[in-house]
Amino acid sequence: MAQPNHDPITATTADAGDVLGAYLRAQATAFLRALRLHGESTASGADAAEGSDAARGLRGAARRISGSLATFRVVTESSWADGLRTELVWLSATLADEHAYAVRLTRLMDALHRLSGSPELPAPRGSAGAAGALTVGSARAGALLERQLTLARTRAHSATLQALGSSRFHAVADAVAVLASDVPLDAVAARGRVTDVLVPLAAVAETRLSAAVSVLPPVDATHPYNADHDVPWHEVRRLLRIHRYAREALCEDVTRSAAAGRALDRHRDAAEAATASATAARTPRIAPATAYALGVLHADQRHEVEAARLEFHHIWLPEPAVTPR
Repeated sequence: MAQPNHDPITATTADAGDVLGAYLRAQATAFLRALRLHGESTASGADAAEGSDAARGLRGAARRISGSLATFRVVTESSWADGLRTELVWLSATLADEHAYAVRLTRLMDALHRLSGSPELPAPRGSAGAAGALTVGSARAGALLERQLTLARTRAHSATLQALGSSRFHAVADAVAVLASDVPLDAVAARGRVTDVLVPLAAVAETRLSAAVSVLPPVDATHPYNADHDVPWHEVRRLLRIHRYAREALCEDVTRSAAAGRALDRHRDAAEAATASATAARTPRIAPATAYALGVLHADQRHEVEAARLEFHHIWLPEPAVTPR
């Protein structure tokens, strides 16, 4: 993703408006560039990977702008910032759905392929062997998941195309185009020093993240099926992203927060894949072998969830995260 093009030393001595303005203009430029690439890939019928990269660029820039407008709201014209932030959140969420379904299907198909060759799975009752039962059921389970997730992805794709062709999106694109050259700032707050204005606001975002992390349920490898714990973890992922964008705007090192964010991305992906397999298993009148394969797949993804939680703790927290057996 595009990074702010300004010197860290300058960033600490310049006015808050100069530093925030430079970051927002850089992200607005990245948004417009990704939008142009997305339009070109759609018009030329380019491969899915190119279109996906352009959409990812759009989402990343939209999230960075909206996150920064939330964290540093008082430095901008608040009414303008609130309106644009709302629209960018809508846009990034709309663009994310199609990608999420594609990632989910790939993850589940890869896991089914891997699990079909595992000799260590518990055999279901009445089965000659787990591997054999899973081999029988995995093909049908894969076909069922592919039908369900491909349909969902197709609907999300249609929603994306509809959104990108709407007057609402064109208004957002126009606002971002203006932002690329002119950032509406609060006349008083923008003249303050970075250390007096932006740094304390970034610290507020970090405090919110720390509070959310401190109340996370303990990571217990003996109970991997605690799907009810997913929501607070997803909230930490959201707050971590806002924290990282604030630090980017200040030209600080975000290596650790980016690594922790990737762990939480894997957590989210595995949790949603587990939900998809559980949903498929509730399909009426499926064969027992198919249900068994989907159950094994669900368990596998819940263990992936637990592994991602533990990885986050290793990156973000110094103390041990796993409760003793």
